Amino acid sequence: MEKRQELFAGKAKSVFATDNDDFVILSFRDDTSAFDGEKIEQLSRKGEVNNKFNAFIMEFLEKAGIPTHFESLLNANEVVVKNMKMIPVECVVRNVASGSLCRRLGVADGLELTPPVFEFFLKNDALHDPMINEYHIETFGWATAEEVSKMKELTFKVNVELSKLFADAGMILVDYKLEFGLFKGEVVLGDEFSPDGCRLWDAKTRKKLDKDRFRQGLGGVIEAYEEVARRIGVPL
Repeated sequence: MEKRQELFAGKAKSVFATDNDDFVILSFRDDTSAFDGEKIEQLSRKGEVNNKFNAFIMEFLEKAGIPTHFESLLNANEVVVKNMKMIPVECVVRNVASGSLCRRLGVADGLELTPPVFEFFLKNDALHDPMINEYHIETFGWATAEEVSKMKELTFKVNVELSKLFADAGMILVDYKLEFGLFKGEVVLGDEFSPDGCRLWDAKTRKKLDKDRFRQGLGGVIEAYEEVARRIGVPL
């Protein structure tokens, strides 16, 4: 597959066209950002670790019957994915209270949430990704009611599959965000799933093994990502 011009550059990934209109190349960079891009650093090996981690998770979810944009791992930092029309909405599931939920609602960090909390956010850095609901999504044309229903269904299926995967490896899937797109009319999981977009804690010690290590200046960010990868069997 021939790699062509860059189509888009986000905070940590770039998208490139190919000679096949149905597919693009997703390139994972070493850039690491937090707080809507206010804190940015380059962390060696981060792009490679996240790329391989994401490929592993996407293949795992495909086997569980969840449609994803993943096609094939191209090299250490790049993957071939379906060329989708992305829906500008983040789907967030929280199994344990942490981060912004605690700040917004005054609940204790670490509180187990039963049932899990589901939230929608508009993907818009300039507006700081505001929380929205189904009415906003449908009224402003970001997705149809049917597409919203499918995104919720798939997000909860992911929660079941990945909560068990991480629990079996001695970790708690605290929360995570997913993004979806449309490929030939089908709602498909897109973007990435890596420690950049979720919270993972060691089940015994509650040690943070995710991007909070970067946000909070704890250090050992990539080492933590690699530990998570090793525990669940990602070949690095």
